[in-house]
Amino acid sequence: MKKQFSSYKLSRLHFSNGHLPIMARKEMNYEIKLAARLILDEAIYQWNKENLETKIDAAIDNQNEKEFHRLSKQYAHYVIHE
Repeated sequence: MKKQFSSYKLSRLHFSNGHLPIMARKEMNYEIKLAARLILDEAIYQWNKENLETKIDAAIDNQNEKEFHRLSKQYAHYVIHE
């Protein structure tokens, strides 16, 4: 696969002394970026699912049917896609 490049521009705060900005180039492999994105997506998915489960449990404990039904509809999206 073709390597992806990211360019960064580093500069000093004061240009009054005539310094030009420093240019830097960092090479970032596409596969590494993709793997990082997938790991973050999975972690966020699991956190959101567990957070909803906790809120649903609290709604059951408090006998709040309206909140339970609202949260159950949101939770259904997580169960259907598994």
